[in-house]
Amino acid sequence: MFSTYEETLNWVHSRLRLGIKPGLQRMEWMMEKLGHPERRIKSVHIGGTNGKGSTVTFLRSILQEAGYSVGTFTSPYFEQFNERISLNGVPIRDEEIVRLANDIYPLDEELEKTELGGPTEFEIITAMSFQYFGHVQPADIVLFEVGLGGRYDSTNIIYPVLSIISSIGLDHTAILGDTYEEIAFEKAGIIKPGINVITGIKQQEALNVIQEKAFKMKAPVYQLGNEFTIAGHKSLPKGEFFNLKTVFKEFPGLETAMAGKHQTENASLAVMAAVLLNKYYSFLLEDEHIRAGLKAAYWPGRFEIISENPLIIIDGAHNEEGISALSSELEKRFQNRRRNIVFAALSDKKLDKMIDSLDSVADKITFTEFNFPRAAAAEELYKISSNNKKYFNKDWKQLLDKELKETDKDSVFVITGSLYFLSEVKPYLLKLLENKK
Repeated sequence: MFSTYEETLNWVHSRLRLGIKPGLQRMEWMMEKLGHPERRIKSVHIGGTNGKGSTVTFLRSILQEAGYSVGTFTSPYFEQFNERISLNGVPIRDEEIVRLANDIYPLDEELEKTELGGPTEFEIITAMSFQYFGHVQPADIVLFEVGLGGRYDSTNIIYPVLSIISSIGLDHTAILGDTYEEIAFEKAGIIKPGINVITGIKQQEALNVIQEKAFKMKAPVYQLGNEFTIAGHKSLPKGEFFNLKTVFKEFPGLETAMAGKHQTENASLAVMAAVLLNKYYSFLLEDEHIRAGLKAAYWPGRFEIISENPLIIIDGAHNEEGISALSSELEKRFQNRRRNIVFAALSDKKLDKMIDSLDSVADKITFTEFNFPRAAAAEELYKISSNNKKYFNKDWKQLLDKELKETDKDSVFVITGSLYFLSEVKPYLLKLLENKK
């Protein structure tokens, strides 16, 4: 058993050696032993390739504006491990992590001796979240973000009041399949009998899969572009403006503080969810809660402006669709500035298309690497690039020191790629900027 936070995290992270073990049997076994805390939780289940975290953030913010206590389970963490399990946007305390781990550890020991084998890191963290919101600190509603896929994801033992599938992209293809239909099939695994489904999926072949599964499950589908539509979008200096029309009501003049056209889509999913929670589940959510919630929503590392002068942006664009959205925003917002990009990524991503997209908008691009098991080597990334001003530097701290000194009022400095990378970069950058004052 554990007495300190450090030894607790060491144990949790030690489970990474087990990798990914698809299937729900270990989760169901642990929930049985814990007295099924997951059945005590009113929840919303959010899956998809991109936009899950932002959609969770928008919906949490709306619900909080209305005075509800809102739990969230998200991944990966950005600044501290405890973020994975949060209440009203505040990560749970270190001592709560220790307590939850002590609840799960005996089950891990017992499971190891069965044919199922021990639980993975993600299964342990998911079990901790169910235990927390089911038995330790109940909330009015909990938003569970899918970790990977959907059908066999550890979170997929809940029976939510709503299911949201934000988008489909060609990510984690080695596990989920390499076509939109195959990936949609895995994401559709979170659809439950009779439970409303909200989706922002655009590819028709993926939509067909979702609609077919929903039809079999008698689950009504609310699709962006049909049952709710965005109009009048325009970018603001810090955020986005749009109108939203749903089958139930209209919301003219909505604003988000989170930048990017894709954030209007994520926000619209959250608004549609709020409308359904209000209509069918007695959540008292008024127009003012929705408007204030969207404006107040903040999710670190998503087109986040770290500094205005010099202008520095970090963005956790870690797959093809994310990089495409980032490139589009840079082209639209900073036509008259030199765009200096630093990029680091995991080696199991489709790197050629990601780098090609960045090449198209970068006046200068530098590749780096970081200490993580699956991190791509800086030189390998450099070789893929066809940019005329491409460089690589294995030491990302040295690189940031140098680039920060060279960033002037006519340029924008963008650090992007893996969220694991950005979680190390952000605190270091903030210290550099503080020392520069």
